[in-house]
Amino acid sequence: MNTQTKKLISVVTSAYNEEASVDELAKQLQKVFDENYKYDFEAIIVENGSTDSTYEKLLEIHKRDKRFKILQTSRTFYCEGGLTAGLNFASGDAVAIIAADLQEPPSMITKFIEKWEEGYENVYGVVTKRKDISWIRSINSKLFYWVINRMTDRLFPPNVSDFRLVDKKVYQAINTMHEQSRFVRGMFAWAGFKSIGIPFERASRFAGESKSSFSAVIELALKAIFIYSRSPLRFITFLGIFVSVGSFLFLVYTIANVFIRGVPFAGYGTLMSVITFMFGILFLILGVISEYIALIFDETKQRPNFIIRNKVGFNDNDKI
Repeated sequence: MNTQTKKLISVVTSAYNEEASVDELAKQLQKVFDENYKYDFEAIIVENGSTDSTYEKLLEIHKRDKRFKILQTSRTFYCEGGLTAGLNFASGDAVAIIAADLQEPPSMITKFIEKWEEGYENVYGVVTKRKDISWIRSINSKLFYWVINRMTDRLFPPNVSDFRLVDKKVYQAINTMHEQSRFVRGMFAWAGFKSIGIPFERASRFAGESKSSFSAVIELALKAIFIYSRSPLRFITFLGIFVSVGSFLFLVYTIANVFIRGVPFAGYGTLMSVITFMFGILFLILGVISEYIALIFDETKQRPNFIIRNKVGFNDNDKI
């Protein structure tokens, strides 16, 4: 009797100080695994430098269910580094990426698989509603997608999240990208492939406190803009042209005014206003340039995006 080999789905998540959530995460993922019995599953949980008992709890989960594999990093490499580690160790025909805090429902993976089987290679979640976030955070999110889409020729679908399922050819393409400054959802968007979004509501955290502070979110948004757009540099060019033309016209006006009306009284307020304005423009230009120089500096160091301290559940010949 011919038996057809089941397709393998790898589930990748990054966990930092998630001791209160990992047991429930495993429970909900096991339910998804059981419901989709036509597939084989592996869950790769990257313990991303936690300072609580997350790693110990993950070891207990692995003892109960060998489908759960653990990568422990040498320190926290933040979400982007953790996801990069998980993708590099995945071996599935497709990979599902999900947050460890259960704000993204594991049950959605079933819908992702259905779309994948229809031929879509990048099935991503689109957030329609966010619970327990401030109105400022909500406005910032909308503003971010509005700005970056106009700077990148609409590369990013509005409200897209890291929560997704991608075909093997997609995540293998991502694994060939070794840049140091990483924005994972941007890398998937840039890679292309046949894509579709599925709407979902982002729930409240199951337990614990959010690791995404306001400043961290803003920093990530600015990084994404500078990584995927040259518009700020073009803005400097056009601003320089505008200021130069304006200065030349003002010089012509000043010379003509001298011949017509004579030398006017030098106003202190006007002088200080012009100086302050020009210094503001100058430091804006230097700030934008410095951001790009910082990105170049990070790239030249060529350091790894993650360092693995321990592997649990993997073969000895797995790569690092």
